[in-house]
Amino acid sequence: MDRPGWSARLRADPLPWLLEPAAPAVRHRALVDLLGRPPDDPDVDEARAAAMAAPPIASILAAQDPAGWWLAPGPGYGPKYRSTVWSLIFLEQLGADGSDPRIRAGCAYLLDHATVAGASFAVGYREGKLQPSYQLHCLNGNLLRALIGLGWGDDPRVLDAIAWETAAILGSEGHRYSKGGTPGPGFACAVNEGVPCGWGAVKAVLGLARIPVADRTPEVSQALAAGVDLLLSVDPSTAMYPMGWGNEKPNGSWFKLGFPLGYVADVLQAMEAVCEAGAAGDPRMVSAVDWLVAQQDPDGRFVNRYAYVSKMAANIDSQGKPSRWVTLRACRVLRAVHDATPGA
Repeated sequence: MDRPGWSARLRADPLPWLLEPAAPAVRHRALVDLLGRPPDDPDVDEARAAAMAAPPIASILAAQDPAGWWLAPGPGYGPKYRSTVWSLIFLEQLGADGSDPRIRAGCAYLLDHATVAGASFAVGYREGKLQPSYQLHCLNGNLLRALIGLGWGDDPRVLDAIAWETAAILGSEGHRYSKGGTPGPGFACAVNEGVPCGWGAVKAVLGLARIPVADRTPEVSQALAAGVDLLLSVDPSTAMYPMGWGNEKPNGSWFKLGFPLGYVADVLQAMEAVCEAGAAGDPRMVSAVDWLVAQQDPDGRFVNRYAYVSKMAANIDSQGKPSRWVTLRACRVLRAVHDATPGA
């Protein structure tokens, strides 16, 4: 196999490792995301089917109740990371087949139990009702990405959540903010003392970027641009985004590349968000790319330093070991930056 141009800065070509049949879910995504194979390619079909029948996808689905929920009925945010919300978020990240009846049942259940009418996704009941104060960019962005990726982008409740996200980011007239959740425009977050939240911005951008380019409204495009502006307002590799509560150093989790991704974001996910928003060629990404390639091991692979070991229905990786999933994430970014760089 010829070595692709985007891998020139890696110490070795990771593609043969990523394409091994022993890890069918990674193989499925590598065929599509790195080799550009179409969804109906026979090799893609084969890898997708094998991934659905093997852990961790099969393990997550085996833990689902026939009614569609995981662990307990209700809005499904807790307990992390085995409940309905997280199961669907992780299934989408693993490239699960959204047409599978079990996944469709899970998505339908979530939409029936975790949406605030005419607004976003939320968690937490009080007096039998979901509370708008629990509306946050990280949760809404994560679920937008999962549901759009699993085939529910046209559902009216998903469209409502998209409208809420863009209005919350842009400060649209008439948008209602919540003091305890999203208190103002531009990624403000009560959990971050009301200042813009880098983690929230990453998740919101990734959620909105899941909308096909041809289907993005002007508001979606403006919200994505606002997200890119925040994420590139500093060198992403420093993660020096606004910090509340007197903090002067970024949360250390920013620098622990991992998989899967929950509400925590890492530097690589900030880069993924910028790339998926269409700004992979922005010169403000150069230092972050330098930082990223410095994280590889001698074999051109990347270690999982945030692996959610023993927190999910099935372990995906070993903590502190080279990871196909983290390597795949890094390769996606390197390919996007390469493709967006003239003369590369």
